[in-house]
Amino acid sequence: MKALQYTVQDVAEVVSLAVPSIAEDEVLVAARRVGVCHSDIDLLEGRYIIPFSYPLIPGHEWSGEVAAVGSRVTSFAVGDRVVGECVIGADHFGFSISGAAAEYFVAKPSWLHKLPDALSFADGALVEPFSVAYYALRRVGNVDASDTLVVLGAGPIGLAVTAAASALGAQVIVVEPAEGRRATAVQLGAATAVHPSDASDVVLAQSGGRGADVVVECSGRPEVMAQALELAGFRARVAYIGIDVGRMAEARLGLIQSKELTITGSIGSPGVWPETLRFLAGAKIDLSPLITQVFDVDEALSALSSAHNPSTTIKAQIEFAAPAGP
Repeated sequence: MKALQYTVQDVAEVVSLAVPSIAEDEVLVAARRVGVCHSDIDLLEGRYIIPFSYPLIPGHEWSGEVAAVGSRVTSFAVGDRVVGECVIGADHFGFSISGAAAEYFVAKPSWLHKLPDALSFADGALVEPFSVAYYALRRVGNVDASDTLVVLGAGPIGLAVTAAASALGAQVIVVEPAEGRRATAVQLGAATAVHPSDASDVVLAQSGGRGADVVVECSGRPEVMAQALELAGFRARVAYIGIDVGRMAEARLGLIQSKELTITGSIGSPGVWPETLRFLAGAKIDLSPLITQVFDVDEALSALSSAHNPSTTIKAQIEFAAPAGP
């Protein structure tokens, strides 16, 4: 089988490997779509939040089809369309253990979920980032049509927050410097998308002068994390989901007290995958504007390279052919 493999730090190759065997309690999955995340680039360059070692197959945003099941597996059958969680106990799939960027890979039933019929394989490979957005909004709580909600940063997660919050009825204002990403935000349901220099005036105008009811910071940039407090209205909810590790931010922390803000942080999407899939399918959310490029497995290195070009790439996916049998 073909696979994208990180052989050593800074070296990625498309290699030929044996199809893995499965134990009696495991599932063999044929990959169909695999998304490229910036954390995949960090992993290639030697950075991740838990220990890992090379060689390693990346790929934690994926959809696939069950190709074989072990003798003790009763919850899945050959042909089932599936997606899977990234954080599985102490391991992170696609990071500390090899992931989905291969024609076939091994999974445990406990971290697989059936892909609803309403969702395509392309949609399925977006469930992981969408679940992060959905979990963040769950942590904020009670997002609905009464809210003016500001999204800071229109990367894949920020755009997923935009789609989810819009589907929940909120008036969404996206703040993003890149014009193309602002246009994508509007496609995904934002009421308006503005340059950061215009953010304060637009938020006040759209909220009747009170400021945002909810601010979701998705960029991870220290100066933007500080701006979240400025844009928030009285008794607003502010959520931080852009990952920033180790940098300092100058911020007027007194605003937390004077505005009586509720601050939440979230990471990942623990425990919400089943409801995320129901919401995504039931609300008929179209995430296709997130996908800017699709490559086949032989072009996987180009998919990785595309992640270095945020001006043209939001989300690249690697497409795998339907299984002919392992």
